[in-house]
Amino acid sequence: MIARERIRAQLDNCLMEARFECWQERYQRGKVRDIYLLPDKRILITTDRQSAFDHVLGTIPLKGRVLNRIAQYWFEQTRDLVPNQVIAVPDPNVTVAQELAMLPVEIVVRRYLTGSTDTSVWTHYNKGVRNFCGVALPDGMVKNQPFEAPIITPTTKSDEHDESISPQQIVERGLVERDRWEQVEQIALSLFARGTELAAKQGLILVDTKYEMGLNREGQITIADEIHTPDSSRYWLASSYEERHARGEEPESLDKEFLRLWLRERNISDDNIPELDDDIRIQVAERYIDLFERVTGTAFETELGDAPIAERIQENIAGYF
Repeated sequence: MIARERIRAQLDNCLMEARFECWQERYQRGKVRDIYLLPDKRILITTDRQSAFDHVLGTIPLKGRVLNRIAQYWFEQTRDLVPNQVIAVPDPNVTVAQELAMLPVEIVVRRYLTGSTDTSVWTHYNKGVRNFCGVALPDGMVKNQPFEAPIITPTTKSDEHDESISPQQIVERGLVERDRWEQVEQIALSLFARGTELAAKQGLILVDTKYEMGLNREGQITIADEIHTPDSSRYWLASSYEERHARGEEPESLDKEFLRLWLRERNISDDNIPELDDDIRIQVAERYIDLFERVTGTAFETELGDAPIAERIQENIAGYF
């Protein structure tokens, strides 16, 4: 783990936005990534923006680097299972990706009955729901208990709020053809199994995750966006899970659930968006870095100069335009 002082030194050198005037007409902004659309590819710039409960809260030092590097690790570890989007990584915050015909659903895989958001399976189960996204859930389960096997609970894609949906509804609405959806489910479960296996070797539990997939020019299903990062996945420490679960305590978490709980304590709402102070920004950065090191088994060593991140990125991607 890099020293806290080195993280603190980056508090004023974070990437909130990568909007470059010279390429303005090709720019799109996502929740975390800024995107430049080129004729046959797209440049994905992972910013340091931090969001929760559909609000952008500020920036987290080094977050963009961590997310991009974790995604690259997992793309490499799963390339034998499914084609992925990656063409090149010309900068620590940047991935040059294939242009894909994206499927209009997110594929959420869950191994445990947990969560705190409106779309989480625990929120629905605790209200009495026993059929969630077409999956029959047994009575008598408690929060953070594992399912007998991983379940798939898709959502639609929305800029405002995702909607839970069943596989049957996906097919009936014509979002994805039945045969294609069956392929998607098989790939998602294979990816989750690989993630579970490798996470376990590092003492982690992969609790749940979401995948985005599209079709490449050959019509192959291709994994896109990110994979098994702390923004798309939930991780717990395996060493303490059983004991804490038996006592009815929350598992030790290494993802942004920690930040969600911090925000809930401050009564976040549309009319009250708490400001992230420097202390919480550093704590969240440390959690991202800690997760990188635990997942990959390697130290997060990186050059941390004083040059503005945006300038470095603009220089490193200029050749693609």
